[in-house]
Amino acid sequence: MEFIERLKIKAKKDKKTIILPETMDERVIKACEIILNEEIADIILIGNKNTIENKFPNYNIEKAYIIDPNTYYCTEELINTFVDLRKDKGMTYEEAKKLLLEDYMYYACMLVKTGRADGIVSGACHSTSNTLRPALQIIKSNNADKFVSSFFLMETNTDLGSDGVLVFSDCGLVEYPTSEELANIAGMAAESFQLLVDDEPLVAMLSYSTKGSVKREYVDKVIKALELAHEKYPQYEIDGELQLDAALIPEVAKIKVKESNVAGHANVLVFPNLDAGNIGYKLVERFAHAKAYGPITQGMAAPVNDLSRGCSAEDIVGVVAITAIQAQ
Repeated sequence: MEFIERLKIKAKKDKKTIILPETMDERVIKACEIILNEEIADIILIGNKNTIENKFPNYNIEKAYIIDPNTYYCTEELINTFVDLRKDKGMTYEEAKKLLLEDYMYYACMLVKTGRADGIVSGACHSTSNTLRPALQIIKSNNADKFVSSFFLMETNTDLGSDGVLVFSDCGLVEYPTSEELANIAGMAAESFQLLVDDEPLVAMLSYSTKGSVKREYVDKVIKALELAHEKYPQYEIDGELQLDAALIPEVAKIKVKESNVAGHANVLVFPNLDAGNIGYKLVERFAHAKAYGPITQGMAAPVNDLSRGCSAEDIVGVVAITAIQAQ
């Protein structure tokens, strides 16, 4: 059974309500039909019911709950709640109304914030910032550090990681993490891996150095992050600093690392910055023909997840399944 099929089964066990706000995109509507037919999640679409059905007459989305912000009975309540949430930032009623009625992502976040849905998947035709900015403003983090990061769930055609499945983090949100932030990313990524893969996370803090082979301030940042991660997340196996081959290949690890439970067997890769992470996941996706689901957020009070603008309907289905599991 493919890994994504296992995720679908897990999602079905405690079905959640997920919002798909990008109802102008055919891939989203096709994904909605698949999700409803397979009973992976309940779906809320945002938009005008007649407009959606007339634009996409070939898809059966009767089981979806379609909310039109212009006519929904709770819209006024959502506007007032939004004003209250953002009053310290100077939000006015008029500004809140304009945002909620014109930007469906803001409206979706308010539905989740007020308990009317469990999560959101967006980004098929919007940028990552358009997807995550409203979520960070409205739904916010679920931790004392007020820190949110992201990961990609990589399904590869290899025997690396956990039967070819790995978590890459952070590849979509935190540009240049500090040592403290890298430590948080490592712990969050380990938790995400454990939740979705049901296997022990083995976390590698990546660098262009392995165990002191290079002495530079950028390497020192990773070494410090490892120390902090060990203090904050003693329940997880985390090691570093490791070059990629030392993290993944047992034969290389034997040469470069004396003792490690992670080296040569890592299934969670923590990148030192967004440049490395974003380039890394795309190289694996394109050269190894891997499936890349994400960026998936971690640390949010409710799951809000992004899509690649080049995604397929099947990719959207996969991210919805992941989002539903996070919401469980």
